[in-house]
Amino acid sequence: MTAPLLVAQGLVVSIGGQSVVRDFDLALPAGECLAVLGRNGVGKTTLLHTLAGLRPPEAGEVRLSGETYARLGPRPAARQRGLLLQHQGDAFPASVLETVLVGRHPHLSRFAWEGAEDGRIARAALAAVGLAEFAERGVHTLSGGERQRVAIAALLAQRPRLYLLDEPLAHLDLNHQIAVLGLFHKLAREDGAAVVVVLHDVNLAARFCDQALLLFGDGRYSVGAVAEQLDEARLGELYGHPMRTVPDGDRRWFMPV
Repeated sequence: MTAPLLVAQGLVVSIGGQSVVRDFDLALPAGECLAVLGRNGVGKTTLLHTLAGLRPPEAGEVRLSGETYARLGPRPAARQRGLLLQHQGDAFPASVLETVLVGRHPHLSRFAWEGAEDGRIARAALAAVGLAEFAERGVHTLSGGERQRVAIAALLAQRPRLYLLDEPLAHLDLNHQIAVLGLFHKLAREDGAAVVVVLHDVNLAARFCDQALLLFGDGRYSVGAVAEQLDEARLGELYGHPMRTVPDGDRRWFMPV
């Protein structure tokens, strides 16, 4: 059996005196996608940053490919783990291509410049999100949705094994939401990546993800196969509102009552 790519053991995470998870265990293998679901303010971003090694847990440990982040070190970790932040900042003028090339920095030696192969990878990433013609555009001229897709392209150019995505669908219209989740689903299935994605749409989680992690806001959590985790009772408790299941052939859809 292949060892899990991302492992959390006995994790205790809190923020501002609020418990996010207690005694949290997770084993995510390559080739699978995990959806993180919960109400606003329950700590989804805090947990994601902890899994990314950017924030130490109060107890327990996180391992990537069998190693802790401390043992791996920042650059090797960045070659294996990529994080899409919830908010993008552009302090200085740059082209779209230059912004995407930032994703190649973990693969470059110190003070090295990007080469032709890095440029090819960056342009392929832009094409993957439908922005091939935007390479020379200034990043400050983009709409919110276009800027979000550039951030996703930079993450694709990084080529990690583990993708941690904090609300990747922000600012995206419906067709791009489906395209982006389909893209990461394909990376998991065909390239053996592992994906952790914070989502607000239960039905998209059911459609594109293998596992679901439910955060209840008081340290309690539930994690497992999507088919087991997503039901009326759990979702009603999760969101504080009754839910109804709508059968559709082999699929189930969920809607508020």
